[in-house]
Amino acid sequence: MKSYKIALIPGDGIGVAVTEAAWDVLGRAAHGGGFKLEGTSFPWSCDFYEKTGAMMPADGIETLRGFDAILLGAVGWPKRVPDSVSLHGLLLPIRKAFVQYANIRPHRLLPGVEGPLRASAFDILCIRENTEGEYAGAGGRVHNGTADEVAVETSIFTRKGVERILRFGFEQARKRRGKLASVTKSNAQKYSMVFWDEITAKLAAEYPDVEVSNYHIDAMAARMVMAPESLDVVVASNLFGDILTDLGAAIQGGLGYAASANINPERNAPSMFEPVHGSAPDIAHLGIANPIAAIWSGAMMLDHLGEAGAAKAVMAAIESATARGIGTEPGKHKTNEITASILAALG
Repeated sequence: MKSYKIALIPGDGIGVAVTEAAWDVLGRAAHGGGFKLEGTSFPWSCDFYEKTGAMMPADGIETLRGFDAILLGAVGWPKRVPDSVSLHGLLLPIRKAFVQYANIRPHRLLPGVEGPLRASAFDILCIRENTEGEYAGAGGRVHNGTADEVAVETSIFTRKGVERILRFGFEQARKRRGKLASVTKSNAQKYSMVFWDEITAKLAAEYPDVEVSNYHIDAMAARMVMAPESLDVVVASNLFGDILTDLGAAIQGGLGYAASANINPERNAPSMFEPVHGSAPDIAHLGIANPIAAIWSGAMMLDHLGEAGAAKAVMAAIESATARGIGTEPGKHKTNEITASILAALG
Protein backbone atom coordinates (compact mmCIF):
# COMPACT_ATOMS: atom_id res chain seq x y z
CA MET A 1 0.00 0.00 0.00
CA LYS A 2 1.35 3.41 -0.95
CA SER A 3 2.06 5.65 2.03
CA TYR A 4 2.70 9.38 2.41
CA LYS A 5 4.43 11.11 5.31
CA ILE A 6 2.54 14.24 6.33
CA ALA A 7 3.81 16.88 8.78
CA LEU A 8 0.94 18.32 10.82
CA ILE A 9 1.36 21.80 12.29
CA PRO A 10 -1.99 22.64 13.95
CA GLY A 11 -0.61 25.94 15.23
CA ASP A 12 -2.77 28.35 17.20
CA GLY A 13 -6.42 29.02 18.00
CA ILE A 14 -8.92 27.33 15.72
CA GLY A 15 -6.04 25.87 13.73
CA VAL A 16 -5.97 22.96 16.18
CA ALA A 17 -9.64 22.05 15.70
CA VAL A 18 -9.76 22.45 11.92
CA THR A 19 -6.55 20.47 11.45
CA GLU A 20 -8.01 17.63 13.49
CA ALA A 21 -11.18 17.75 11.39
CA ALA A 22 -9.25 17.78 8.12
CA TRP A 23 -7.05 14.90 9.25
CA ASP A 24 -10.11 12.78 10.09
CA VAL A 25 -11.57 13.39 6.64
CA LEU A 26 -8.27 12.79 4.85
CA GLY A 27 -7.80 9.53 6.74
CA ARG A 28 -11.21 8.33 5.62
CA ALA A 29 -10.45 9.35 2.02
CA ALA A 30 -7.11 7.56 2.13
CA HIS A 31 -8.76 4.38 3.37
CA GLY A 32 -11.27 4.53 0.54
CA GLY A 33 -8.56 5.33 -1.98
CA GLY A 34 -6.30 2.44 -1.02
CA PHE A 35 -3.37 4.44 0.32
CA LYS A 36 -2.09 5.50 3.73
CA LEU A 37 -1.33 8.86 5.34
CA GLU A 38 1.22 8.82 8.15
CA GLY A 39 0.95 11.99 10.21
CA THR A 40 3.51 13.45 12.59
CA SER A 41 2.34 16.42 14.64
CA PHE A 42 4.56 19.34 15.64
CA PRO A 43 3.57 21.79 18.43
CA TRP A 44 5.11 24.82 16.72
CA SER A 45 2.97 27.80 17.59
CA CYS A 46 2.79 30.96 19.69
CA ASP A 47 2.61 28.69 22.75
CA PHE A 48 5.85 27.12 21.60
CA TYR A 49 7.35 30.60 21.15
CA GLU A 50 6.45 31.65 24.68
CA LYS A 51 8.10 28.53 26.05
CA THR A 52 11.22 28.48 23.87
CA GLY A 53 11.69 31.93 22.35
CA ALA A 54 11.27 30.58 18.81
CA MET A 55 8.31 29.64 16.63
CA MET A 56 10.06 26.40 15.68
CA PRO A 57 13.34 24.71 16.60
CA ALA A 58 16.58 25.64 14.85
CA ASP A 59 16.43 22.35 12.92
CA GLY A 60 12.74 22.74 12.08
CA ILE A 61 13.23 23.20 8.35
CA GLU A 62 15.48 20.15 8.07
CA THR A 63 12.97 18.15 10.11
CA LEU A 64 10.19 19.05 7.69
CA ARG A 65 12.30 18.35 4.62
CA GLY A 66 11.79 14.61 4.97
CA PHE A 67 8.00 14.79 4.60
CA ASP A 68 5.90 14.47 1.46
CA ALA A 69 3.67 17.41 2.41
CA ILE A 70 2.81 19.76 5.27
CA LEU A 71 -0.70 20.43 6.58
CA LEU A 72 -0.87 23.68 8.56
CA GLY A 73 -3.78 24.87 10.69
CA ALA A 74 -3.24 28.53 11.52
CA VAL A 75 -0.54 30.60 13.15
CA GLY A 76 -0.88 33.69 15.30
CA TRP A 77 -2.07 35.02 18.63
CA PRO A 78 -1.49 38.79 18.39
CA LYS A 79 -2.24 39.63 22.03
CA ARG A 80 0.58 37.33 23.10
CA VAL A 81 3.04 37.32 20.18
CA PRO A 82 3.27 40.05 17.51
CA ASP A 83 2.13 38.86 14.09
CA SER A 84 5.42 40.06 12.63
CA VAL A 85 7.18 37.57 14.92
CA SER A 86 4.89 34.58 14.36
CA LEU A 87 4.71 35.08 10.57
CA HIS A 88 8.45 35.57 10.06
CA GLY A 89 9.26 32.82 12.54
CA LEU A 90 7.32 29.98 10.97
CA LEU A 91 5.16 30.45 7.88
CA LEU A 92 7.44 32.62 5.73
CA PRO A 93 10.63 30.64 6.48
CA ILE A 94 8.89 27.42 5.40
CA ARG A 95 7.63 28.97 2.17
CA LYS A 96 11.05 30.36 1.32
CA ALA A 97 13.18 27.40 2.40
CA PHE A 98 11.13 24.95 0.36
CA VAL A 99 10.75 27.36 -2.59
CA GLN A 100 6.96 27.22 -2.37
CA TYR A 101 6.72 30.09 -4.81
CA ALA A 102 3.20 29.39 -6.05
CA ASN A 103 0.39 30.15 -3.63
CA ILE A 104 -2.84 28.79 -5.09
CA ARG A 105 -6.26 29.84 -3.83
CA PRO A 106 -9.50 28.67 -5.49
CA HIS A 107 -12.60 30.86 -5.32
CA ARG A 108 -16.03 29.53 -6.22
CA LEU A 109 -19.40 29.17 -4.56
CA LEU A 110 -20.06 25.78 -3.01
CA PRO A 111 -23.59 24.37 -3.40
CA GLY A 112 -25.90 25.87 -0.81
CA VAL A 113 -23.60 28.78 -0.01
CA GLU A 114 -24.86 32.27 -0.73
CA GLY A 115 -22.21 34.85 -1.44
CA PRO A 116 -22.74 38.59 -1.04
CA LEU A 117 -22.89 39.25 -4.78
CA ARG A 118 -25.52 38.69 -7.44
CA ALA A 119 -23.15 36.40 -9.34
CA SER A 120 -24.31 32.83 -8.86
CA ALA A 121 -21.48 31.11 -10.72
CA PHE A 122 -17.80 31.94 -10.90
CA ASP A 123 -14.60 29.94 -10.71
CA ILE A 124 -11.45 31.97 -10.11
CA LEU A 125 -8.03 30.48 -9.46
CA CYS A 126 -5.81 33.10 -7.84
CA ILE A 127 -2.09 32.49 -8.05
CA ARG A 128 0.06 34.60 -5.75
CA GLU A 129 3.83 34.89 -5.93
CA ASN A 130 4.84 33.50 -2.56
CA THR A 131 8.54 33.97 -1.81
CA GLU A 132 9.66 37.46 -2.79
CA GLY A 133 7.99 40.71 -3.85
CA GLU A 134 6.65 42.90 -1.08
CA TYR A 135 7.12 40.20 1.58
CA ALA A 136 10.79 39.58 0.90
CA GLY A 137 11.72 40.96 4.31
CA ALA A 138 14.43 43.28 2.97
CA GLY A 139 14.76 46.54 4.86
CA GLY A 140 15.35 47.95 8.29
CA ARG A 141 14.92 50.79 10.76
CA VAL A 142 17.40 53.39 11.94
CA HIS A 143 17.33 56.13 14.59
CA ASN A 144 14.76 54.07 16.47
CA GLY A 145 12.51 55.97 18.82
CA THR A 146 13.68 59.41 17.72
CA ALA A 147 12.03 62.10 15.61
CA ASP A 148 14.40 61.13 12.80
CA GLU A 149 13.41 57.45 12.75
CA VAL A 150 13.31 55.90 9.29
CA ALA A 151 11.74 52.59 8.24
CA VAL A 152 12.58 51.08 4.85
CA GLU A 153 10.83 48.06 3.33
CA THR A 154 12.21 47.01 -0.03
CA SER A 155 10.23 44.92 -2.49
CA ILE A 156 12.34 42.35 -4.32
CA PHE A 157 11.38 41.27 -7.83
CA THR A 158 13.79 38.98 -9.68
CA ARG A 159 13.49 37.91 -13.28
CA LYS A 160 13.60 34.28 -12.17
CA GLY A 161 10.90 34.80 -9.54
CA VAL A 162 8.52 36.77 -11.75
CA GLU A 163 8.98 34.56 -14.78
CA ARG A 164 8.40 31.30 -12.91
CA ILE A 165 5.17 32.44 -11.23
CA LEU A 166 3.81 33.85 -14.49
CA ARG A 167 4.75 30.68 -16.35
CA PHE A 168 2.99 28.66 -13.67
CA GLY A 169 -0.08 30.85 -14.19
CA PHE A 170 -0.01 30.36 -17.94
CA GLU A 171 0.19 26.59 -17.48
CA GLN A 172 -2.80 26.63 -15.12
CA ALA A 173 -4.79 28.77 -17.56
CA ARG A 174 -3.98 26.32 -20.32
CA LYS A 175 -5.48 23.50 -18.19
CA ARG A 176 -8.60 25.52 -17.41
CA ARG A 177 -10.49 28.00 -19.62
CA GLY A 178 -7.49 29.58 -21.33
CA LYS A 179 -7.70 33.04 -19.74
CA LEU A 180 -5.02 34.72 -17.66
CA ALA A 181 -5.26 38.08 -15.88
CA SER A 182 -1.97 39.62 -14.75
CA VAL A 183 -2.27 42.17 -11.94
CA THR A 184 0.15 45.05 -11.33
CA LYS A 185 0.20 48.78 -10.59
CA SER A 186 2.62 49.77 -13.32
CA ASN A 187 1.30 53.31 -13.72
CA ALA A 188 2.56 54.15 -10.23
CA GLN A 189 5.33 51.58 -9.64
CA LYS A 190 7.43 52.24 -12.69
CA TYR A 191 10.20 49.79 -11.96
CA SER A 192 8.97 46.56 -10.38
CA MET A 193 5.52 46.50 -11.92
CA VAL A 194 6.63 47.61 -15.39
CA PHE A 195 9.20 44.81 -15.12
CA TRP A 196 6.35 42.38 -14.32
CA ASP A 197 4.31 43.64 -17.31
CA GLU A 198 7.25 43.22 -19.65
CA ILE A 199 7.81 39.63 -18.59
CA THR A 200 4.09 38.93 -18.96
CA ALA A 201 4.18 40.20 -22.55
CA LYS A 202 7.28 38.13 -23.32
CA LEU A 203 5.75 34.90 -21.99
CA ALA A 204 2.42 35.55 -23.70
CA ALA A 205 4.17 34.97 -27.03
CA GLU A 206 4.94 31.41 -25.86
CA TYR A 207 1.29 30.76 -25.00
CA PRO A 208 -0.73 31.92 -28.01
CA ASP A 209 -3.63 29.72 -26.88
CA VAL A 210 -4.04 31.73 -23.65
CA GLU A 211 -5.96 35.00 -23.67
CA VAL A 212 -4.00 37.52 -21.59
CA SER A 213 -5.40 40.62 -19.89
CA ASN A 214 -3.53 43.17 -17.80
CA TYR A 215 -5.17 44.95 -14.87
CA HIS A 216 -4.10 47.43 -12.26
CA ILE A 217 -4.75 46.18 -8.75
CA ASP A 218 -7.56 48.68 -8.11
CA ALA A 219 -9.30 47.78 -11.36
CA MET A 220 -8.99 44.07 -10.55
CA ALA A 221 -10.51 44.60 -7.10
CA ALA A 222 -13.49 46.26 -8.77
CA ARG A 223 -13.79 43.51 -11.39
CA MET A 224 -13.80 40.76 -8.78
CA VAL A 225 -16.80 42.45 -7.19
CA MET A 226 -18.65 43.56 -10.32
CA ALA A 227 -17.91 40.67 -12.71
CA PRO A 228 -16.23 37.71 -10.99
CA GLU A 229 -17.64 35.36 -13.62
CA SER A 230 -15.41 37.04 -16.23
CA LEU A 231 -12.21 35.83 -14.55
CA ASP A 232 -10.39 32.52 -14.81
CA VAL A 233 -6.73 32.53 -13.63
CA VAL A 234 -5.47 35.63 -11.83
CA VAL A 235 -1.74 36.07 -11.18
CA ALA A 236 -0.37 38.72 -8.84
CA SER A 237 2.58 39.65 -6.66
CA ASN A 238 2.85 38.61 -3.03
CA LEU A 239 1.06 41.64 -1.55
CA PHE A 240 -1.49 42.14 -4.31
CA GLY A 241 -2.27 38.43 -4.36
CA ASP A 242 -2.71 38.40 -0.59
CA ILE A 243 -5.26 41.22 -0.75
CA LEU A 244 -7.15 39.89 -3.76
CA THR A 245 -7.49 36.42 -2.31
CA ASP A 246 -9.13 37.75 0.84
CA LEU A 247 -11.53 39.58 -1.44
CA GLY A 248 -12.03 36.30 -3.31
CA ALA A 249 -12.80 34.55 -0.03
CA ALA A 250 -15.44 37.17 0.70
CA ILE A 251 -17.21 36.72 -2.61
CA GLN A 252 -17.27 32.94 -2.16
CA GLY A 253 -19.06 33.32 1.14
CA GLY A 254 -16.36 33.94 3.73
CA LEU A 255 -13.02 32.85 5.10
CA GLY A 256 -14.52 29.56 6.25
CA TYR A 257 -14.19 28.37 2.63
CA ALA A 258 -10.77 29.89 1.90
CA ALA A 259 -8.41 27.03 1.06
CA SER A 260 -4.86 27.40 -0.17
CA ALA A 261 -1.77 25.54 -1.28
CA ASN A 262 1.85 26.70 -1.07
CA ILE A 263 3.35 24.76 -3.94
CA ASN A 264 6.88 23.85 -4.90
CA PRO A 265 6.15 23.09 -8.58
CA GLU A 266 9.53 21.42 -9.09
CA ARG A 267 8.65 18.95 -6.28
CA ASN A 268 12.17 18.91 -4.84
CA ALA A 269 10.84 19.88 -1.40
CA PRO A 270 7.52 19.44 0.40
CA SER A 271 4.58 21.72 -0.37
CA MET A 272 2.34 23.11 2.36
CA PHE A 273 -1.45 23.28 2.53
CA GLU A 274 -3.44 25.57 4.82
CA PRO A 275 -6.74 27.37 5.28
CA VAL A 276 -6.24 31.13 5.21
CA HIS A 277 -8.81 32.17 7.80
CA GLY A 278 -6.24 32.74 10.54
CA SER A 279 -6.28 31.48 14.10
CA ALA A 280 -9.36 33.45 15.30
CA PRO A 281 -8.39 33.35 19.01
CA ASP A 282 -11.73 34.89 20.02
CA ILE A 283 -13.66 31.75 18.99
CA ALA A 284 -10.90 29.19 19.54
CA HIS A 285 -12.64 27.41 22.42
CA LEU A 286 -16.24 27.66 21.21
CA GLY A 287 -16.16 24.69 18.83
CA ILE A 288 -17.81 26.67 16.04
CA ALA A 289 -14.90 27.08 13.59
CA ASN A 290 -15.83 26.05 10.06
CA PRO A 291 -13.40 23.26 9.04
CA ILE A 292 -14.31 23.35 5.34
CA ALA A 293 -11.37 25.54 4.33
CA ALA A 294 -8.95 23.17 6.09
CA ILE A 295 -10.61 20.11 4.55
CA TRP A 296 -10.59 21.72 1.10
CA SER A 297 -6.89 22.48 1.58
CA GLY A 298 -6.43 18.81 2.44
CA ALA A 299 -8.13 17.86 -0.81
CA MET A 300 -5.64 20.08 -2.63
CA MET A 301 -2.87 18.21 -0.83
CA LEU A 302 -4.21 14.85 -1.98
CA ASP A 303 -4.39 16.10 -5.55
CA HIS A 304 -0.80 17.35 -5.34
CA LEU A 305 0.31 13.96 -4.04
CA GLY A 306 -1.22 12.32 -7.10
CA GLU A 307 -4.33 10.96 -5.40
CA ALA A 308 -6.79 12.77 -7.66
CA GLY A 309 -9.61 10.30 -7.04
CA ALA A 310 -9.48 10.77 -3.29
CA ALA A 311 -9.25 14.55 -3.72
CA LYS A 312 -12.40 14.54 -5.85
CA ALA A 313 -14.16 12.36 -3.29
CA VAL A 314 -13.36 14.85 -0.52
CA MET A 315 -14.61 17.77 -2.59
CA ALA A 316 -17.79 15.86 -3.47
CA ALA A 317 -18.35 15.17 0.24
CA ILE A 318 -17.87 18.86 1.10
CA GLU A 319 -20.36 19.84 -1.61
CA SER A 320 -22.83 17.22 -0.42
CA ALA A 321 -22.71 18.70 3.08
CA THR A 322 -23.07 22.33 2.01
CA ALA A 323 -25.87 21.44 -0.41
CA ARG A 324 -27.81 20.23 2.65
CA GLY A 325 -27.09 23.49 4.45
CA ILE A 326 -24.32 22.12 6.67
CA GLY A 327 -21.56 24.66 7.23
CA THR A 328 -23.24 27.39 5.21
CA GLU A 329 -24.14 29.79 8.03
CA PRO A 330 -21.55 31.08 10.51
CA GLY A 331 -21.98 29.54 13.94
CA LYS A 332 -25.07 27.49 13.06
CA HIS A 333 -23.24 24.16 13.12
CA LYS A 334 -20.43 23.05 15.39
CA THR A 335 -17.05 22.06 13.97
CA ASN A 336 -17.68 18.41 14.81
CA GLU A 337 -21.14 18.49 13.18
CA ILE A 338 -19.75 19.77 9.89
CA THR A 339 -16.94 17.23 10.03
CA ALA A 340 -19.36 14.38 10.77
CA SER A 341 -21.54 15.39 7.83
CA ILE A 342 -18.56 15.37 5.45
CA LEU A 343 -17.35 12.04 6.82
CA ALA A 344 -20.84 10.56 6.32
CA ALA A 345 -20.87 11.77 2.73
CA LEU A 346 -17.54 10.06 2.16
CA GLY A 347 -19.08 6.77 3.27
